[in-house]
Amino acid sequence: MKLIKAIVRPNKVDDVKEALGKLNISGMTVTEVRGHGKQKGHTAIYRGKEYNVSLLPKMQIETVVSESVVDATIEAIVAAARTGEIGDGRVFVTPVESSYKIRTGEREM
Repeated sequence: MKLIKAIVRPNKVDDVKEALGKLNISGMTVTEVRGHGKQKGHTAIYRGKEYNVSLLPKMQIETVVSESVVDATIEAIVAAARTGEIGDGRVFVTPVESSYKIRTGEREM
């Protein structure tokens, strides 16, 4: 199993969710996060004063999938989240040793 963590633009979450649904991936966790990559934020004006916004709003989507669908999952996320602009996000893949269902205590590997 692999944990796939994608950091995407807030307006792309529904597109990514739909793309994952087409792969029959229904379990996911979505979290509001803030951060920056190469774009390092932007300058904004509030009440006539200029200030730096260094941490931009992003959404983090996490899902655990079997090894057999990892590549298809990554391709679906990238295709759904891409705008071609700086700040589109990033996808991380990490191994998952095992998981447990809290209700039943059942272990999945």
